[in-house]
Amino acid sequence: QKAAQNLKPIVPIKFHISSRTDSGVHALCNSAHLDIQRAPGKPAFNEKQLIYSLNYHLKPEPIRILNAYRVSNSFHARFSALSRTYIYRLLMGCTHYSQIPVFERDLCWAPAGGYLNVPAMQDAAQFLLGTHDFSTFRSLNSETPFQSPVRTILQADIQPSSGFLSQHYEHRRLEFWELKFRSRSFVYRQVRRMVGALVAVGQGKLMPHHIKELLEIKDARAFPPNAMAPPSGLFLKSVEY
Repeated sequence: QKAAQNLKPIVPIKFHISSRTDSGVHALCNSAHLDIQRAPGKPAFNEKQLIYSLNYHLKPEPIRILNAYRVSNSFHARFSALSRTYIYRLLMGCTHYSQIPVFERDLCWAPAGGYLNVPAMQDAAQFLLGTHDFSTFRSLNSETPFQSPVRTILQADIQPSSGFLSQHYEHRRLEFWELKFRSRSFVYRQVRRMVGALVAVGQGKLMPHHIKELLEIKDARAFPPNAMAPPSGLFLKSVEY
């Protein structure tokens, strides 16, 4: 918003972002919309000018504008979204946090105990697909009483992945896995709680059918204590329109 204000609009700019994320969560690609009204006689910015100008003012920030599109007045970055895709990066094979590659620090989660039972996690993830009351899988906050806990999970996949520069430390037998979730929207901290529950399955603390039981309980207090995944492994991958 500050960067856009440097473009000297004649009306203060209001910035609307598609998705808010917890502190420590990353975004590979987020979306936002804004209206820029220029002084009389000045032409509207084209897409390329807007990208270059905003990035010039964003130089010191860990954020870059990748694309810009002209949209209709009825478009809204948050409410026009058809779905949002999140990925969560897990690192397996670490028996101690000091074994996490230094370039991956704060970009993945290495759960205690080394390797996880991935087939059990994949079985458990199937219970999350479809439309459910996700009350057990949301953290409580001030908005809880005003939001429906019903959400539809369109995708819940667990796939092997590559780490940054991983070809240089293959001998260490570290494995990266990605959990991908897609839905129109998610309740507060839903993805981190789903990941935490699936990791508990992978560690043998829960059985796959326990995911179904947690859904049926519909109570945030029933969620296993301290099972929520940390924010550092979570990435908003894309917002689809």
